[in-house]
Amino acid sequence: MNVVIPGSAQVLAGSRRLGRWGLASTLVFWAVALVTVALALFWRTPLFDVATNVVALTAVQIFLVYYAVLWLVLTLDTLRLIRIIRTAPSARGLLAGVMVLLLVATVGPAAWGAYLSGVQHGLLNSLFTSQQAAAAPVDGRYNILLLGGDAGSDRTGLRPDSISVASIDAETGATTIVGIPRNLYNAPFSEGSPLYGAYPDGYTCGDDCLVSYLYTYGEEHPDLYPDAEAKGSNPGVEAMRDAVEGVTGLTLQYYVLIDMQGFVDLIDALGGITVDNTEGRLPINGGVDANGQPTNVDGWIEPGVQKLDGYHALWYARARHGSDDYHRMARQREVQQALLTQFQPATVLTKFQSVASAGAQTVDTDIPQGALTAFVELALKAKDQQVTDLEIVPPTYSNVYPDYTVIHADVAAATAVAPAG
Repeated sequence: MNVVIPGSAQVLAGSRRLGRWGLASTLVFWAVALVTVALALFWRTPLFDVATNVVALTAVQIFLVYYAVLWLVLTLDTLRLIRIIRTAPSARGLLAGVMVLLLVATVGPAAWGAYLSGVQHGLLNSLFTSQQAAAAPVDGRYNILLLGGDAGSDRTGLRPDSISVASIDAETGATTIVGIPRNLYNAPFSEGSPLYGAYPDGYTCGDDCLVSYLYTYGEEHPDLYPDAEAKGSNPGVEAMRDAVEGVTGLTLQYYVLIDMQGFVDLIDALGGITVDNTEGRLPINGGVDANGQPTNVDGWIEPGVQKLDGYHALWYARARHGSDDYHRMARQREVQQALLTQFQPATVLTKFQSVASAGAQTVDTDIPQGALTAFVELALKAKDQQVTDLEIVPPTYSNVYPDYTVIHADVAAATAVAPAG
């Protein structure tokens, strides 16, 4: 009875005051559990609100800790009441063992739930630090700047190795990823951009003015974006945001910067990803000799469908030898799409500590906590849809003399909200 209805044993044979307290708490617990199950089946939004709100998570954690401790007290008191010492010696071990198993089965889930609530609380506070109000969709879409940062030992500071925009339909979750080559020239700026004064005709200074260099330029000129930190961003990101808005013609509400080295842990935590390597053998590390042949290679990613852990997924996304920047962009987009579509909620839940830890160390973003409920719902919708892709790369588009009027028109067509029905 203690297992099924904690507190009932005390009402019948022990401290009725403790028993009544246990019964009342049990009724509250089961009522909350039933409401949670009903919401999970029929209306998940309130659950997402709780999971993305630090105050609500604190309340959940306190309640679960309280109930786990209460259940432990009631179980130990029940052991006292049944007077196990008066049973036959051969039965004492069995009874004690069964009670321990029942204790784990009852107290364990409540304690585990409290632990997960604490992990989620820490993730929200460490990752989603922006205090801005949630932005509204623009023309029915959320447009998020995605930057893959690579601060390798051969580079001064961080430089975006991957630049793209995820444009998400605010109703359906249908997603279009617009890929921008890092060696794009002449990125334009609107008149409202702090960079417009220095570059009214675009970022036009030859090989020293590729679009990816703007991150470093912004970091070297923080006075251009004095409010960046207050917005949960930094000057480098804001310079990239202005450039990508000029390139695509889209308004970018948020950014996500992923450390390409750190995402190894994230993919490992999610159990790996599956890709289809259509390029042929791709080298891990190494270079090429005078004849263009690979040298000092540490291994290979073979052609065909491959299940990759984090280390191999990183090299699949960044391998250069025997390929070019545009094929590499396509592979990076494939990795992004795999992360979006292949994660399983059950995997995330069972490995939540690892996923949360990897995410906090790997990702920077200005998405505020107030926007998370909408984005969780959109992510679940997007997972069931085909992700479309528009790559602003040669030969369709020139990276040296880009026609931004054509690019804007093609991006607008690719990200147009489909008519209802």
